[in-house]
Amino acid sequence: MSCKKALFLIMVCALLLSACDYIVTPEPEADFSAASKGWNAVVTNVAKSEAGDLHIDITIRNDTTEWSVMQAVSGKPAVLTASDGKSTNCDTVFVGTGGHRLAPGFQMRGYTAGTKAEPKTQFIYVECKGATASSGAKLGFDIIYYTGEFNYYDPEMHKSTARLELNVDKVVTDLKYPVATTIEGTILKSDTEIKAINDCLLTLTDVARTEKGLMFKWQTSNPGDYPTYVHIGNPPVIGEDGIIYGLYESPHLATAPITGAGKTADWTTEVTAPKDAKGLYILESVESKQQRLFTNYAVDITNK
Repeated sequence: MSCKKALFLIMVCALLLSACDYIVTPEPEADFSAASKGWNAVVTNVAKSEAGDLHIDITIRNDTTEWSVMQAVSGKPAVLTASDGKSTNCDTVFVGTGGHRLAPGFQMRGYTAGTKAEPKTQFIYVECKGATASSGAKLGFDIIYYTGEFNYYDPEMHKSTARLELNVDKVVTDLKYPVATTIEGTILKSDTEIKAINDCLLTLTDVARTEKGLMFKWQTSNPGDYPTYVHIGNPPVIGEDGIIYGLYESPHLATAPITGAGKTADWTTEVTAPKDAKGLYILESVESKQQRLFTNYAVDITNK
């Protein structure tokens, strides 16, 4: 490079740098501990259990930028590490989405467990027998998660592992559920037509409160020349209390009516939820592109 060209480049760089008096960088999100574009977690309460063990309530958030299901590695304890380096194994670990895929930018603190006959709410927490939460203590545990669409024929697709490290003495109590960060295109209006398998259009036509929870009315419209099934399972809901209501089962298991060529089909699904559950979104898995491949949608029913 000639001296004249080098000098010219130096002068251009100097002018560009002097054009900005300062650069304002956004403040990091306080208290969420995992790396971006993964799963995050934060401590929301620290107390003693009825047995006298250290009880740590946790909220988890999907920052993968995709729909994702997550759980702590089964059979592996969480580890509580004090500021002096002393560690304690915590064998009671309930951390995960309960099998459900959670929308990107959503956060939760519990899910439905148990059985269809006797469902129960499983809150997300860790308990450490005989431990105390000293200043500067950290809680660490390994997680496994899957991102993107659910493929029944290849459920291990897009598998990832990570380790979450939480600051136990940084308790957050002002979280907003379920939407922590709004991501464009994630949330659909309740009357949105969703393109499903074989170009069928799926529409939520009604939402009704029942004694046990909610009933959804669905309709599929088939523009094709052949009959088609569109499986959506029994979609759960999540609301402003941060709990997913609806026991998980693979979306291909629930029966779906056949939609005749050039015709429509109607059916209902139900989910058990408290009467006072508000600010709800349906977490919907729709059979798309091919058989047993499910794309996820968050459907806004917050006004119901």
